[in-house]
Amino acid sequence: MLFQKNSTVEFFWNEKIDDFQEVRYNIFEEMCLMKGIEFNMEIKRDYYLNKLIEARNDGLIKVVTGIRRCGKSYLLNRLFYNHLIESGVAEDHIVRIALDDTDNEELLVSKNLSKYIKDMIVDTEVYYVILDEIQLVENFESILNGLLRISNIDIYVTGSNSRFLSSDIITEFRGRGEEIRIYPLSFFEFMSVYKGDKLDGWVEYITYGGLPLVVSMNSDERKMNYLKEQQRNVYINDVLERNDIKNDTELVNLVEIISSSIGSLSNPKKLSDTFKSTAGINVDPKTISSYLKYLEEAFLIEKAERYDIKGKKYMSTPYKYYFCDLGLRNSFINFRQHEETHIMENVIYLELRRRGYHVDVGVVELKERKEQDYTYKQLEVDFVANKGNNKIYIQSAFSMPNEEKLNQEERPLLKINDSFKKIIIVKDYIKRTRNENGIIMMSIFDFLLDLRSLEY
Repeated sequence: MLFQKNSTVEFFWNEKIDDFQEVRYNIFEEMCLMKGIEFNMEIKRDYYLNKLIEARNDGLIKVVTGIRRCGKSYLLNRLFYNHLIESGVAEDHIVRIALDDTDNEELLVSKNLSKYIKDMIVDTEVYYVILDEIQLVENFESILNGLLRISNIDIYVTGSNSRFLSSDIITEFRGRGEEIRIYPLSFFEFMSVYKGDKLDGWVEYITYGGLPLVVSMNSDERKMNYLKEQQRNVYINDVLERNDIKNDTELVNLVEIISSSIGSLSNPKKLSDTFKSTAGINVDPKTISSYLKYLEEAFLIEKAERYDIKGKKYMSTPYKYYFCDLGLRNSFINFRQHEETHIMENVIYLELRRRGYHVDVGVVELKERKEQDYTYKQLEVDFVANKGNNKIYIQSAFSMPNEEKLNQEERPLLKINDSFKKIIIVKDYIKRTRNENGIIMMSIFDFLLDLRSLEY
């Protein structure tokens, strides 16, 4: 969510809202309307909106998941709602319930919610049911499965606690749920509202990330304070509560270690050794493995597995971990480390995931003769991106200062004997080119700001 920053709204925001840790979109809009203040939304999230549109009336429960504060409620309650109205759906055939609103407290009782929705259905036309914060209702899974038996209901739900954010939520609906995963703002979405040029926007984006409310804030101090507050009191607490972890020290230390080493190969044993060497703490690798799983389930981090390109098989360990929001990542290390090379790699990973690709780290194993013996060497391809039958190999190179660096980046790509697209993405602003080996080179800005950049 982002609010039009005219002077009137700016004054209202600072005077009336600044004391709150979080402001829900619909509450803010209602307050603006009561004050007679203009309220404008600027960020379009067409990629996710189109997914919802494509899923209309498919007989499945649409479960909108993603890290907390990334805009799930706004996607459904504003963008999708407006689409339904504009496509001719009558307003009284859209049932929207914010279950965290105190006015709806009685609907947190299962039978009350079920009765309320069923009483709204008075004809055979399709009714669109949008339930925000559904996890607040006890036994909500059984209610939703019951509603699915009504042929003219199309159901959409979101939730924001750690249980609902778990990646296994779809299993609760017995195979009748469809997950629509959303991420914080992409650089493209961010730049659609950012008032400076793309170079300044890049610095802002990789520092404070893409949580919509952070983007709307007007000072570095507010952004940093908000991110620090959220990472401790929302994101970490979610993981602690869901998994009944009593001592949070190990978990917090683990997140800090991962934050300091994004894009580096790691595994539970290596992380256990890091605990011992840096903090003098003995943490069993099995415990670390469990913590990593919890962080993934809460969508704070994602794991990229290593894939043997020639052998066409996955390798057991190590892995790479990337953060789902760089602002949160930076908050865990107090905005100290700013290794732009690894940060750029994280941005590319997230963009590929946003565009619907499954992403692995590629490995090309070479057999080289050295005197009378043979040696084996592994070359890394930063990303192997798969979507259906489409595959793309991508190298992330912060700069390309000379021919030697170019050869270094090209070498693993040239050792791949297939016809899939091969791309090198660089931070330097360069014109998109394709060399005699068929390798495409483009700037990070062309990649991020052209949503079709991987298609041609």
